[in-house]
Amino acid sequence: MGVDKGIQVYLWGRGSRQDFRMTRTIGLIGGMSWESSAEYYRLLNEEVRRRLGGHHCARSLMLTVDFAEVEAMQRAGDWAAAGRLLSRAARTLQEGGAELVLLCTNTMHRVAGEIEAAIEVPFVHIVDATAERIAGAGLTTVGLLGTRFTMEMDFYRDRMRGHGIDLIVPDEPGRTLVHDVIYRELTRNRVEDASRRAYREIIADLTARGAQGVILGCTEITLLIGPQDSAVPVFDSTRLHVERAVDLALAGTAKPSGPELSGSGLSGSGR
Repeated sequence: MGVDKGIQVYLWGRGSRQDFRMTRTIGLIGGMSWESSAEYYRLLNEEVRRRLGGHHCARSLMLTVDFAEVEAMQRAGDWAAAGRLLSRAARTLQEGGAELVLLCTNTMHRVAGEIEAAIEVPFVHIVDATAERIAGAGLTTVGLLGTRFTMEMDFYRDRMRGHGIDLIVPDEPGRTLVHDVIYRELTRNRVEDASRRAYREIIADLTARGAQGVILGCTEITLLIGPQDSAVPVFDSTRLHVERAVDLALAGTAKPSGPELSGSGLSGSGR
């Protein structure tokens, strides 16, 4: 059952009326890592307040999984177990009242299909949200920074290609450096100037190889790198994911669509 678009609150004795617009409840699967999940929560509430003003904040639920468990599954290549874990988390959010679901990580969108199949409410896919903005900027070839899984596996590249966007990733040892900084520093709340300089060099190399822009394709990278660190446009997947979720939360209805419907940023399926 959906949340009403708005409720009217009457201020008795003052002869006035205010209209309060209610957002759909956003479910967040967090903990991968908690540092980036905290960034999601901050950005989500800032964006709702920016759009609605006053004391407004986002109606949301967050279920935090244990990243140690997920990281062990990643190292073991046990994506089936990870899919089951995150599907249970998504179902729990839906049962708790979430009306759309976000997975607060790029890498674990490797199991997005399993999560989508486990819930009836829409699943907001981070690649679709990011691709929408890239396509809107008229770009067709962009660099990708993320974990080794995101940079080297096909799930991210193939979905981007469905939006007409090709990806360039760092050469070795650049991929190792990008990956190691994420796991050894950023997911442990360490932000090092030396790593920022190294990332800048990798971005410059991607640009020299033809990248028209750069995707921050790991939700922690936004803690380290921003637009000021690149000569080409930077696409922060975390912020773009949040903005798309707020679009849908404030809309009258959220209709699921696949990657072939460019510009939606939303996909969903029933059981």
